[in-house]
Amino acid sequence: MKYINKISLILILTAVLVSCVDDTPLMFDVREPSSIAELKYLNDYDVLKSYIDRTANPNFKLGLGVSVSEYNAKGVVYRLANSNFDEIVAGWEMKHGAVVQDDGRLNLANVTTFLETAQKAGVSVFGHTLCWHANQNAKYLNNLIADKFIPSTGEPSWDSFFSANFETDDASNYSSNLTNIISFTAIGEGFESKGRALKIVNEKVRENDWNCQLFVTFQKPVAAGEKYRLTMNVRAEANATFGTQAHTAPGAYKHWDFFGSITATPEWTTFTKEITISDDQATANTIAFNLGLTATTYYFDNITVEKYNDGSSGGPSYVPVSVADFETGDNSNYSGNSNAVQSFINPGFDGKGRALKIANAEARTNDWDCQFFMTFPTATEAGEKYRFTMNVRTDAPASFSTQAHIVPQSYKHWDFVGTINSTTEWTTYTKEITIDENTAGVTAIAFNLGKTATNYYFDNMRFEKYTEGGIWIIKTPEEKKEILTNALETWIAGIMGVSQSVEAWDIVNEPMSDWPDPSQLKTGVGKTDMSADEFYWQDYLGKDYAVTAIRIARSQEGHADDKLFINDYGLENSLDKCRGLIEYVKYVESKGVKVDGIGTQMHVSLNGVNKETIAEHFRLLAATGKLIKISELDMGINVDGKGIKTEDATDEQLREQAELYKYIVKTYFEIIPEAQRYGITQWAATDSPASSSWRGGEPIGLWDLNYNRKHAYAGFADGLSGK
Repeated sequence: MKYINKISLILILTAVLVSCVDDTPLMFDVREPSSIAELKYLNDYDVLKSYIDRTANPNFKLGLGVSVSEYNAKGVVYRLANSNFDEIVAGWEMKHGAVVQDDGRLNLANVTTFLETAQKAGVSVFGHTLCWHANQNAKYLNNLIADKFIPSTGEPSWDSFFSANFETDDASNYSSNLTNIISFTAIGEGFESKGRALKIVNEKVRENDWNCQLFVTFQKPVAAGEKYRLTMNVRAEANATFGTQAHTAPGAYKHWDFFGSITATPEWTTFTKEITISDDQATANTIAFNLGLTATTYYFDNITVEKYNDGSSGGPSYVPVSVADFETGDNSNYSGNSNAVQSFINPGFDGKGRALKIANAEARTNDWDCQFFMTFPTATEAGEKYRFTMNVRTDAPASFSTQAHIVPQSYKHWDFVGTINSTTEWTTYTKEITIDENTAGVTAIAFNLGKTATNYYFDNMRFEKYTEGGIWIIKTPEEKKEILTNALETWIAGIMGVSQSVEAWDIVNEPMSDWPDPSQLKTGVGKTDMSADEFYWQDYLGKDYAVTAIRIARSQEGHADDKLFINDYGLENSLDKCRGLIEYVKYVESKGVKVDGIGTQMHVSLNGVNKETIAEHFRLLAATGKLIKISELDMGINVDGKGIKTEDATDEQLREQAELYKYIVKTYFEIIPEAQRYGITQWAATDSPASSSWRGGEPIGLWDLNYNRKHAYAGFADGLSGK
């Protein structure tokens, strides 16, 4: 049915304002009296999804990006989406950063409500997105893999040296001397019916017990005199006893005994053995389990090796309590007052990274009238010792003092870490202090920069607390990979677990680099402008990070056959990037997993794209045989290379915008074969509000901010109908 308003302007406006009944299509009309003659043709258009030829495109989905909170409110966004579209996509709320809390918990309440609301409305939801570098809870993820300092308690302890629980496919720290004998049990068949276990099949009795071996390898070799404890869960389908050897690498024999002989029965048992390393065992870094004497299937779970610490390890040291290297957008531990104007320069100290720049425009009445603050999480206590270190320079020689503040701008004492003299060359400033009653209870250092009108540059600021002893637990790349694989699995399992109605996902978003080589993956290595919510999974999980994500997703109950897309932007402008993404999809599938589709975002601008390049990128994508989705279509208007604001757009430009919308949509249908047409998602229903972080204030939508149809609506509809 068409909803054509043929009444007076007053009734038109009234209808728009009061049309608030759920499941009632909205009355769409012109924006202002002077535009009625030129825009009233838009009222002759039906809802967008009516223009799809369902006979020719039975599986095509017309989608819309929405705010979850607005959709859940069941207001105008809810009705507009339901009336015009088949599918909706959460703009933010189904991403890692929105769901994963700082302690790792998953807050899925809004997502659950969103999915239930959409399901009741008969609208499908596309899952966006499972693995991305942006909109991540980077604080939580970085904390998981951070090196940890454990202060000495003076008491003996057993410290982790090796662990393998076999819950992921990371086999970097275990192996075998025979091929095709290692596999895993089903989930739920590990020790205590939890998780999974390692399964090793020795199909026949061997001439020597070492002809069938399992190796577990440590990151560091053991030394004579050190004490270690091996603990593991083990069983075998037939009773078996097997020995252990010390190797300097898998297959590189060192000594006939390492952790003694182990007896396995058909029931799970826990084996524990403490040893002191002998000269014969020293320099070994591998345990070899000799499994060749019994033809049976062995099961191993929760293998751990711990190193004994007598409580005296680790001499006095300084432990960081606040560090600012200014390489990311995280400014949670520094700030300034209004006279301390902050920016960044590149490079920083020693020609590396970037540094913080503080501009003091004039000499102030008081030096504290221009202040910069460094904060730390725990208040100081009398008697504690600290060390402050930083690199500093200025455009003119300057001397500035420091104060102790309870919190920034809450003064406690006139001196904290001394007076600092800076020159036009980088210097390193270090000051050790002991907290007294004047500086106790503070959480901020205030730098008084007001005396000299100059630019100050700071880098590598560290405030460290003295401790009598302890040890640093340094995580290896392999350990970080295992930790993050588990974190990725927890996140994907959580979001997919509550999303049983979702059958299609962006499994990986924006994997490809823009520069210098769009055939390579993005990386955060060396990036000097990292945002606080950026985290590059691929830097830790490697090129196979998409493979890992896909395997995790397909293992979730009810989601084995979901459609999984790899999605990226700028493909319509950079054919090299488009080709690079296609090659990466081929690489991922060469690892034995399936990628169902490719998403091309298409955040485009009038006067900023080439029609032939758009068509060619569709041809490249069509040639893959994959499902192809325009995943985030919206369109600004460029003038002189810059996006103009909505209020500056002319009627002529808006009509040209409509023609480009029509071209993109129509060309998609012309080039992408029917069987590969997953659908098109319009990312912005309306023009962007001025306050929006996404193309703020630009005329990117099909409706204006009052939900009146624009020329773009007609262009989009005509593209769908093939006019």
